[in-house]
Formats: sequence, C-alpha cells, structure tokens
Amino acid sequence: MAKKSKQAAPNVIKRHPVVAVMGHIDHGKSTLLDFIRKSNVVGGEAGGITQHLSAYMVEHTTKDNVTETITFLDTPGHEAFQKMRLRSADVADVAILIVSAEDGVKPQTLEALAAIKAADIPYIVAINKIDKPGANIQTTQNSLIENEIYIEGMGGDIPWIGISAKSGEGIDDLLDLVVLTADLAELSGDTNATPSGHVIESKVDAKRGNTATLIVKEGTLKTGQFVVIGTTYSPVRIMEDHQGNPIKEAGLSVPVRIVGFGGVPEVGVVFDTVENKKEAEALVSERLNNPAAATVVPTRSNLPMVPILIKADVYGTLEAIQHELDKFESDRITVKVIGATVGDINVSDVQNVSATPDAIIVGFNVKVERPAKDLAERLNVEIDTFDIIYELSEWLNTALKNRTPKKEEKIETGSVKILKHFSTQKFIHVLGGRCDEGEIKMNQPVKILRRDIEIGGGIIKNLQQGKTDVDRVTEGEFGMQLETKTEIAAGDYLKPYDTVIT
Repeated sequence: MAKKSKQAAPNVIKRHPVVAVMGHIDHGKSTLLDFIRKSNVVGGEAGGITQHLSAYMVEHTTKDNVTETITFLDTPGHEAFQKMRLRSADVADVAILIVSAEDGVKPQTLEALAAIKAADIPYIVAINKIDKPGANIQTTQNSLIENEIYIEGMGGDIPWIGISAKSGEGIDDLLDLVVLTADLAELSGDTNATPSGHVIESKVDAKRGNTATLIVKEGTLKTGQFVVIGTTYSPVRIMEDHQGNPIKEAGLSVPVRIVGFGGVPEVGVVFDTVENKKEAEALVSERLNNPAAATVVPTRSNLPMVPILIKADVYGTLEAIQHELDKFESDRITVKVIGATVGDINVSDVQNVSATPDAIIVGFNVKVERPAKDLAERLNVEIDTFDIIYELSEWLNTALKNRTPKKEEKIETGSVKILKHFSTQKFIHVLGGRCDEGEIKMNQPVKILRRDIEIGGGIIKNLQQGKTDVDRVTEGEFGMQLETKTEIAAGDYLKPYDTVIT
C-alpha cells in the first residue's frame, strides 16, 4: 500500500454512477447501448450476442440542462455468461433491467434480477421494443408483477419507462431516471485515497501482452504507480480510456485498460495500487505465501475422464465455457479441464494434450496457429473453435456424449414358467412352458431362475404353439427348445431379455 506520509488529506466528492444493463438475450441491451453511444457494438458481435463485458462512458444532458457523466457496463445475456453478469452487478451502482414489450419476463430476466438483488443496488425497469407491432405494455407490466417485480403505478416503487432502443424513444427519460437514482444513492469517493476498484475483464493481446480492464472506485489512478491484481502486477505505463486513447490518470468511476501484467489477471476481484515495484512484489509474495490461497485438490474419480483444454480470447469467456461444462452430468465419465488460458491455440497446446487419449482442445474467439493445426492433424488431436456461445454449448454436449462409454442394459420382456422337461440332447432342452406375462422370442437370451435365484442362462432355439413354429409367444402354453448347459426342471422360470446399448 502507499506510505502514509504520501497520503494526502481526504477529498470526498460526488462520483458519477456505474450502470449495468441486464436482461434476457435478444431483449435489446446492446441496441440500447448502441443508441446511447452512437456506435455499433451489435454489428461487431458474432450472432448479434454480446459475449464480453465492456465499459463505456457517456455524457447526458438532463431536462434541467445539467450535463452528467454515466459509465455503462454491457453485460452478456446468454445463460452461460452468468458469472460475468454477477460480476457486472457487483461492480455497478445502478442497474437497468431491460424487458421486451413483446416477450415479457423470461428466465434470464429473473437470473439478472437475482444478480441485481444479490448486489443490493437500485434498479430501473426499461420496457423495450414498444415500437414493435407485437408490443403490449400492459401484458408486460402484468408479467413483471407476476414475477414480483413491483413497478410504480402497479403497487410498487420500482421506476420503469417504455423505450425503443432502435428509434430512441424514451431513452432521454431513461437516462434522467438513471441520474436521479444515482443522486438518491449519494454516490461518492475520495480522490486522494489509494486507488482501488474492480477488475471487470482481462485478456492476452498477441502483440501487447496481458491486459486488464478496471473500474476505479476510490482514488485517482496515475501513471508511474503499480496495479496489483491477485498474484500478478503491472506498472501503470500504458493506460487507455474506453475509446483506446492513452491517458495519464483515471478518476472515480472511470473505466481504464492497463497493459503489461506478468500473468493473466483474475477478474471479478478488487485491484490494489502501490507506489513502486518493490511494494508490488512484496504484496504478491505475501499472497503467494498465504496458505488460505492454496489450491484445493479435487477428489479423484474412478470414472473414465475426458480431458479438455480451453483457449479463449478473454478471461470472462473461460468462465462461460466452464459454466457450460459444469452443466454436463454423467454417471459414466468425468470431465477434467486440464488447462484454461487466453490466447490463440499454439503448438505447445497440441503437445500438451497429444499424449492424453480423447483430449479435446476447445477455442472460443481465437485462431489456430498454422504449425499447431499441422501438428494436430499428424497427432490426431481434435481442435474445435467457435465464436457463438450457444453453438459451442451444443457441440460440447454432443462431443462429450460421443466420448461416453457405451453400456449394455438387459431389459426383460416377459416371464415364462417351465411346466415340463421332455428331453435333452447336446445341451438342447425340449421343454413345455407357459407365458405368464410379456413375450418370449426366437433366438432370445433368457435367464434361468429357481426360487427367484438365477442359476444360469440360455438361448431360445425354437418355439411352437399349436404344433406350429412361431417367432414369438405372448400368452398361453407352448413348446420350446432351449440351449443351455444348466440343468433345468419343471417349476423353474425363464426371464427372456433384450440387450440395449445406451
């Protein structure tokens, strides 16, 4: 931490709000931000789905002609990005819960609401797509009330507004509500405090190295200082604002990108700031030596294991892929993530998994380097890459099922009582029986039971009913030939069965 002698007197001032836009996929979160920022995030996202957590600053002039700054977080709506949504709500001061006027409340709306409530922050409901032919505000309001989202005018105190993120209708009023909500929360921060805040994203830039996106919540972050995140640190030499412009300092509620970490920073944690490299190394050393930070060794499983190496463009996507893997359930295999890092798939990745049977390399928004692709083909290593999360989810589920060992299951089809044993010749027994339930078929295997204890097995070689050969018997008395080495007698039971591969 910074030395007390260098700490200036407190200077507590109003802090502009950090706002999370949250809700169900396709309900218009990115379109809303797109309109506010006059940029084109939607067009740059694969499949039109926001898959990264990003931060942007905008200026809004209220009806009172006061210009206010707002920092927006764009949060993924797909269910796989739940951890990123939780992180966004934790960082934010105010949330906008966006709900489509066509669809009403959906499952991911409720997940977003749960994250907002867990973070204990105020929120505003934005009923979007009011310009659509299928829009029905009254039905949407009823949907909100049914899900215990008690909006103003319908017995509650949660502010709401109808908007069109496409045309811009109602958005100025929405931003006024954001400013008002933030004012009521009395947000503040000490500009002279030791800089700290939240890590909202990290990634490996092929040309620049390890980077992290931060939101400053206390103090003023300046070049020359050192940012410590978990057990990695970086000097603040390259610091950029939300538009990628180099800056010398970042104040309260400002999002910045820092370049130059020794490792890939953990996301969703609080960053610390120290004055020099010696203090940064001391803080990292202290954390490395802390027994509480030791890795928990997972319990071993006797099930066959499918190893997976994950490569992604940013840290948050690794969490989303892990979330998808966590949903896979099987009593026959276990999935083990043998590596999860950011960056393109390289030769080293292929070499690391080549000695492990059934290993899969899964890439998301990354490239496969040509030497790695060639080596994978020679070593028969499977590599699959994706840029849309739900396509990856579907593929993962199929790939894991294909690697699940097949299991034979014996399904009994009936019950037959042996009434008489006529003769035996070369293990072929001629018998008279009665089908008590189900059916028995030609060439079908059977279990032989005596007083409910299995004493052997055999194969049906012939069936006769009414002196005629038949393929199956479903009721009544009949004759049969049974091939078995088991001594069989009247009063025994046969349990015919089919073998099913599952």
